[in-house]
Amino acid sequence: MSNLKILMNGIITENPTFVLLLGMCPTLGTTSSAINGMSMGLATMFVLICSNIVISALKNVIPDLVRIPGYIVVIATFVTVVQMCMEAFVPALYASLGLFIPLIVVNCIVLGRAEAFGAKNGIIPSALDGIGMGLGFTMALTLLGACREFLGTGKLFNVTLVPEEYGSLIFVLAPGAFIALGYLVAIVNKLRKA
Repeated sequence: MSNLKILMNGIITENPTFVLLLGMCPTLGTTSSAINGMSMGLATMFVLICSNIVISALKNVIPDLVRIPGYIVVIATFVTVVQMCMEAFVPALYASLGLFIPLIVVNCIVLGRAEAFGAKNGIIPSALDGIGMGLGFTMALTLLGACREFLGTGKLFNVTLVPEEYGSLIFVLAPGAFIALGYLVAIVNKLRKA
């Protein structure tokens, strides 16, 4: 598989959110605004890239009996780095994302890519897979967050575009996440089949 195909795979063909429907907990829980969605996506992308690289480098060292626990330790290390950096440098964002940052450890996208790709391929393809899947996840969360923020508050990246009284509060709340995600998945499916 070519490097470009590996990179584009996560963005279009196997987008974790819109096609594979993986990682729904952070997708629905953190996308009340475009900033939150983008930040969660970027944090997950960092963990994806770094864990894929390390797991690919250690694939012949980690015994099969402790393969999954070994992957989780590697992933947890990078999640801890992200968590500590966010808490130190962007505490307001860290407070906003809250519990969802440590939950990246058990995000099925990260562990699934470590098992399905990182453990079976070289370092460069694994890094590209992490970049592609991470970009796809980040774009999906940012788009979902932007739709919810605009429809709920009339803002986009916290910039007022429409007076707030025209917004619908439901889109900022949990039911709005399901509604917006459903429509976006339908649009993506329609575009992929066209």
